[in-house]
Amino acid sequence: MSPCPFARWEAVLRLTGRSRPAPPAESAAAFLDLLGREVRSLRPSPKRKTRVLQEIRSRGVFHLTQAELKYGCQMAWRNSVRCIGRHFWKKLDLLDLRKAKNEEEIYAGCLQHLRQAFHGGAIRSTVTVFPSAGRDGTGPRIWNYQLSRYAGYRLKTGRILGDPMEATFTDFCLHLGWKPPRRKSAFDLLPLVISFPGRSPRLFPPPLDETVQIPIRHPDGPYLDDLDLRWYAVPAVANMLLEIAGQRFSAAPFSGWYMETEIGARNLADADRYNLLPEVARRFHLDRTRPASLWKDRALVELNRAVLHSFQKAGVRLMDHHSAAQSHLAFEQAERKAGRKVFGRWDWLVPPLSGSTTPLWKRAYDPTEYSPNFLPQKPPFPFPAKS
Repeated sequence: MSPCPFARWEAVLRLTGRSRPAPPAESAAAFLDLLGREVRSLRPSPKRKTRVLQEIRSRGVFHLTQAELKYGCQMAWRNSVRCIGRHFWKKLDLLDLRKAKNEEEIYAGCLQHLRQAFHGGAIRSTVTVFPSAGRDGTGPRIWNYQLSRYAGYRLKTGRILGDPMEATFTDFCLHLGWKPPRRKSAFDLLPLVISFPGRSPRLFPPPLDETVQIPIRHPDGPYLDDLDLRWYAVPAVANMLLEIAGQRFSAAPFSGWYMETEIGARNLADADRYNLLPEVARRFHLDRTRPASLWKDRALVELNRAVLHSFQKAGVRLMDHHSAAQSHLAFEQAERKAGRKVFGRWDWLVPPLSGSTTPLWKRAYDPTEYSPNFLPQKPPFPFPAKS
């Protein structure tokens, strides 16, 4: 089964480096043709196509209608090879803030994104699109990895209090003048850093009121209570590049809802993150004297049980990794029915806990990325950008 006709123009072969996106006029024409084939109501008239080409000749880009932009964002999610939650791509909500004129308006849009995406706990997948990049390829940037994220403070002992992944960015925020809480903790929200081309980055307060944080407690007793663990409800990735029809949106926060392993098997468990497995094992009296006791595996399960229990108790949407894998199978079946091939990154789609027990374990995926898409972009300064 071959990819859609649009894909042949817009292959982004980052893994092989063999091809580049098509020229703007070609990209726009291919996007509009694909749009018309998939959504009858969005089928462009000859007049619309002519006007688009005229805009591209005069300005280098064309103005997407709101309906075109929304469907383009939905397709970008559909094409995201790292996302296991793509079954819900048609339900992506759009906040169209392309008219934002300054850093203050982008900051306000980020807060609006968090409020709307949380939706009283029934989290809604949401993308907020700010002004696109200009002819020189530069546009507004949100320097944070996610809109909500915890600081990592370097202590004099050499230890990091908080999230080690954010230590360099925390240093940068402190350099810009951020004043952290007087009593620092392992879960202090970072400020937002926003910039426009040609201007210095601006520091804005942490989104405290808009970030719902879930206390992490274990369902079987107070094993973890005095650790004061927590995690935020909405994972809003802010440093990706949204590419649609040859247009580059360098500030386009995107959020869905969490799969529990993202928190319990990665953020809180990874040795280079919060590294909680030894402490969880100690509290559950597991034998840590030898790897063969499988203490890491057992502690990992208990930590993930705690995350699932805590979100469910708080009434906040979260998906377990088995249900997520099944939903991706449903996505694959729907795509095949629509005549589209499914692309994916196996190492991202297979959950980091009990991966071999999910139906994705034995599947193979082509990792090629097609446009529209959310793609990595070079950080404004060198700080880690992985999940």
